[in-house]
Amino acid sequence: MGIRYLRSPLFVVLLTIVIDRLGESLIFPILPFLVEQFHFDALTLTLLFSSFAGAQFIAAPLLGALSDHWGRRPVLLVCIAGTAVSYFLFAAATTPWLLFVSRIIDGITGGVVSTAQAYIADTSAPADRAKNFGLTGAAFGIGFIFGPAIGGSLAAVNLKLPILFAGSLALINVVMAYFILPESLPAAQRSPFSLKNFGVQQQWLELFKTRSLQSLMASFFIFNFAFAGFTSIFVLFLKRQFNWGPAEAGIVFVIIGVVSTVVQAGLIRSLIPRFGENRLSVAGMALIGTALLGIAAIPATGAWSATSIYLCVVGLAFGVGIMLPSLRGVISNHVRDEDQGKIIGASQSLQSIAGIAGPAWAGWVFDRWGGQAPAFQSGLIMAIAFIFLILGLRKPTYRPSA
Repeated sequence: MGIRYLRSPLFVVLLTIVIDRLGESLIFPILPFLVEQFHFDALTLTLLFSSFAGAQFIAAPLLGALSDHWGRRPVLLVCIAGTAVSYFLFAAATTPWLLFVSRIIDGITGGVVSTAQAYIADTSAPADRAKNFGLTGAAFGIGFIFGPAIGGSLAAVNLKLPILFAGSLALINVVMAYFILPESLPAAQRSPFSLKNFGVQQQWLELFKTRSLQSLMASFFIFNFAFAGFTSIFVLFLKRQFNWGPAEAGIVFVIIGVVSTVVQAGLIRSLIPRFGENRLSVAGMALIGTALLGIAAIPATGAWSATSIYLCVVGLAFGVGIMLPSLRGVISNHVRDEDQGKIIGASQSLQSIAGIAGPAWAGWVFDRWGGQAPAFQSGLIMAIAFIFLILGLRKPTYRPSA
């Protein structure tokens, strides 16, 4: 029974998500150390994040349309292979432009998770879909918890070893998926490919004319702008401000992974019925802003510096864990049932745009005003997001808050 499950399509798809998240979290804590040989300033470093987000923003609708037209299997195989190529290219890069090419390739083929989730939807009975999608949350958690720990350990041997390890995992994943995964989307259910599929932005732009949504979507965008900027510069901040190496940075991201997984995989389900989405959104946003300002205030030297960082990171991860799902629920309650798909697309697009602009801004701030400035300005920007959130919560909803 166990061997049969290991060879089942569901297991392979879940393993694909684990490997994808594992590879991403392996590299994240060591990125500033990897590019030291190129003498990057902070802005150039954060533009690596922006280039990935920009490529993903452009390619995501295309990958979704192609998976509906050609099927999930070929798109998933191409995405996993593209991820493997990007890792090996990044490890072999001897010039800065190759690093950017690597990140762009990774962004263009960055539809692994969305295509994998579509595969699960295709192959799950309606009664099992919620349970199987819950397993994807566990797969995310496994990847984000173990990735930084493995990356920090391997980086102690050689800085390029985590990237080569991530690339090898992706390569193994391609072979496994090729031989085990059947196509999940029957030919009769595939949709014709049309460029009209990329005009959906015009549909969800209409949603922003809804006054009850404007403040909430502004809050969502500002939060993602500040958060993407801070996270892109966080490891460099730890390196410059506290002289931390990859191992210490990896511990921070392990903490973030554990807290986020505990909150989003279980705790949030009991908190929302008890406190409601509105209160959790407000409390989470306030906690995030406080944690960011706390990180900015930690002195570079001192017996309690490391402990203070860990405490602030726990508060930050907990705040994001309760705020994001609650805010998405609040936004969902402000639109009609027939507009739910549009609002999801709008939210994802805003998040992608914030992922492009936020890191570039944080890198420029870091170079101009120093290490603590990005955390401080992110905390202040989060206060603006908090104000928009309060204004948005005063508008009427289509459905009551949970």
